[in-house]
Amino acid sequence: MSKVFIIAEAGVNHNGDIETAKRLVDEAVKAGADAVKFQTFKAENLVCKDAKKAEYQLKTTDKMETQYFMLKKLELTEKMHWELQEYCRGKDIIFLSTPFDIESARMLVAMGISIIKIPSGEITNFPYLREIASQHKKVILSTGMSSLSEVGSALNVLRENGAEDVTLLHCNTQYPTPLSDVNLLAMVSMGKELRVPVGYSDHTQGIEVPLAAVALGACVIEKHFTLDRNMEGPDHKASLEPSELKAMVEGIRRIELALGKDVKQVSASEKANIDIVRKSIVAAKQIRQGETFTEENMTTKRPGTGISPMRWNEIIGMRADRDYKADEMIQI
Repeated sequence: MSKVFIIAEAGVNHNGDIETAKRLVDEAVKAGADAVKFQTFKAENLVCKDAKKAEYQLKTTDKMETQYFMLKKLELTEKMHWELQEYCRGKDIIFLSTPFDIESARMLVAMGISIIKIPSGEITNFPYLREIASQHKKVILSTGMSSLSEVGSALNVLRENGAEDVTLLHCNTQYPTPLSDVNLLAMVSMGKELRVPVGYSDHTQGIEVPLAAVALGACVIEKHFTLDRNMEGPDHKASLEPSELKAMVEGIRRIELALGKDVKQVSASEKANIDIVRKSIVAAKQIRQGETFTEENMTTKRPGTGISPMRWNEIIGMRADRDYKADEMIQI
């Protein structure tokens, strides 16, 4: 199994502050994530000025504020992007960011970003998908709020316009996602139906569901994290804190180790137990030379250093070539 690619999703949890963003990078590094991801957008390109907020955003931000003004405060400038990319390079962690509009996507490409992450909300945005595909980058596509046919349509647009390496992330966009709505098995069926690598972008509370996704075959895990869930902002409440992020990464790596290969075989650690816990055919009672071995005068007991009980029918009916005491291993 290839190593799971773990994306620590900083998102907008920097609250527009570059130093907070750098602290998020530091925590992603400490946790052992492969990449730390931000969000790239210009509010005027992303949302109409009178657009309403999502329900979870109303609960975590100023109810009188429009989505536009909330997002405006969370923008990262182009200079900040370059600074964060350089900071990540110095920390040996991959810098990623999700573009929410074509202008932002082009800026990230100009920065030399290696992977373009498409958010769930853009899965029906044909001009955007066409632009992303035309850059011939590795693409990770979140599929929240989508049916299988919609995912298939988006995948076709990407492939027809130049994207050859696409990974799909099963996702639910409710923050936090109720466990009853996770529908994690859809990740597996999506991969089978569309014949593409799949992963999981998680918005549940806790770390159990991402770990389950890895056990089911996810090759990418994305999870929001924050410095402190009590900070102001739309996504903090549904994010992991640093210690939890570290626990998730460690859990994923342990599960990877446990998954191993798809071959049933004796492991190195258990070989020594074979003779100890398996059984051999032994005399159930005293057997005289010349007596026939029967169901009544034989039994099976540990250790497994003698004749395997799988040869039972072969031994039945044979004659003893010597005397046996009870518990003595039968020999032929």
